Amino acid sequence: MHSARPNFFSGAYVDRRTELREQADWLASALADPHTQFLLARGTGLLLHGAPQPRIAFVSGRHPAVAAAEPDRFMLLGWFRQRRCVLLALAPEWQDVDLPEGTAFEELRPLSPQLDAEEAGLLAYARALSVWRARQRFCGVCGGPTEPARAGHSLVCADPQCAEEYFPRLDPAIIVLVTDGERALLGRQSTWPPGRYSTIAGFVEPGESLEDAVRREVMEETGVQVLCARYDSSQPWPFPASLMVGFQALGAPAPVRVGGELEDARWFSREALRGGEIHLPPPHSISRRLIDAWLGAHP
Repeated sequence: MHSARPNFFSGAYVDRRTELREQADWLASALADPHTQFLLARGTGLLLHGAPQPRIAFVSGRHPAVAAAEPDRFMLLGWFRQRRCVLLALAPEWQDVDLPEGTAFEELRPLSPQLDAEEAGLLAYARALSVWRARQRFCGVCGGPTEPARAGHSLVCADPQCAEEYFPRLDPAIIVLVTDGERALLGRQSTWPPGRYSTIAGFVEPGESLEDAVRREVMEETGVQVLCARYDSSQPWPFPASLMVGFQALGAPAPVRVGGELEDARWFSREALRGGEIHLPPPHSISRRLIDAWLGAHP
């Protein structure tokens, strides 16, 4: 690995205190602590201050939304900047009343490049939990309703004869920069902004290792054979529930045969990437990290 620097949305931004999730009175302790900060979510929106720069709009336990919420709406995130932090996923029918001045429920993805890195990590964590909770309201075994346990980090079927337990899901995906030593292999999807190219990525399938997924995805998307691959780093990507596992790979210097979800894929020289011939992925993405690492290793 070329650097210990964490990717955006990751790092030691929160002390999760997982042992506290087993305490039955965790919520009472949080509500009794005047220093507890509550992060509000509604759907996929998170409560943020807008100006002069987006930041989390924490509220205290005295806020009307906190006081009125049902216990099953709260999830313990951990300790953020030495203060207990609890996520409150508001009911869909909850209305925008008494919100702090200058705040609104905002989507994380478009605002993430403007956020402080630690706050972005906490928001990504909160978004992933709240989306999972909203999508796992019923048991996949018997169809009965689920109820939260472990401070909101698991859901259990309410039917005691079933009692199936569910944990937050993650969809592992590989993302890889393939080079032939002198050129980098990048592709683009039709939905991306004009001129944007990025690294090759795709979801890992059942019964497949990460390395197998790298070889398969690159072959499917570009027709290029991966000769060897090494792990670089990973990045949580909560849109809605991915874990991007990044690789650097050496590919056979073969002509590109576009397939899969790509509309185009090409080999690019270092000069083309440095010279702005194409638009690279945004700086906070793991794809950009992979590209920058390759460019930095070859002045």
